[in-house]
Amino acid sequence: MSWFKREKAGISTATANKKEAPDGMWNKCPTCKKPLLHLEQVENDYVCQYCGHHLRIGSKEYFSILFDNNEFTELFPNLNSGDPLEFFDSKPYPERLKESQAKTGLKDAIRSGHGKMNGQDIVIACMDFSFIGGSMGSVVGEKIARSIDYCLEHKIPFMLISKSGGARMMEAAFSLMQMAKTSAKLALLAQAGLPYVCLLTDPTTGGVTASYAMLGDVNIAEPGALIGFAGPRVIKETIKKDLPKGFQTSEFVLEHGFLDFIVDRRQLKDKVATYLKLVG
Repeated sequence: MSWFKREKAGISTATANKKEAPDGMWNKCPTCKKPLLHLEQVENDYVCQYCGHHLRIGSKEYFSILFDNNEFTELFPNLNSGDPLEFFDSKPYPERLKESQAKTGLKDAIRSGHGKMNGQDIVIACMDFSFIGGSMGSVVGEKIARSIDYCLEHKIPFMLISKSGGARMMEAAFSLMQMAKTSAKLALLAQAGLPYVCLLTDPTTGGVTASYAMLGDVNIAEPGALIGFAGPRVIKETIKKDLPKGFQTSEFVLEHGFLDFIVDRRQLKDKVATYLKLVG
């Protein structure tokens, strides 16, 4: 006979006595599926310490990694999108904007800041995928244009971190016009001899890839990032052929000559700072 005998079937705990980990304390790596402690993610620049997978992060995290002591001045923080087309799908566009702003704490899908990277002045504009899929609308294009004007005025380099699903359909042609506007502004930056560094992260697609994301003096990417114009499924249905293995990953794009190099996020700051010293 067992020395222990359960008198009641099952074990129940009152809700008030249950202990749960606070939200955001743990995450799971999407590649190796191992649990990741948030504090360890921060120390490891949001790269999985087990398999090296680069977790998706936003402007807040990139700024903390790249700017010295996370000190920077945010540029043009109060730009807001209008609704020139009075667009309506499942809900009005202004309502969708307000919901995204409340959910993310962002004004739009990009933030720009001026600070120092290893002691060197730099302006960094970083897209946020959490805001309507990082879609490129009029505010995104305008903030990039104004950031370039700021660089021209103060004679400092410009870095852009792309993370986007493409053009914002709610703004239609107004969104597509940002491709030409930002490209023209980047031409002025090149004429002034100021460096432009573009970092492509997961995912970078659509009109963003077809414009400013691929116009850097040096184009770099994070390991395993999805980079392309149309999605793999759309391409496969169009050409009626199976796509190569690893198609549209940063490694595939590098192999075919569209990138200069791939950089681990943990080495990103030092490598960009070294490049700026070489060309400065």
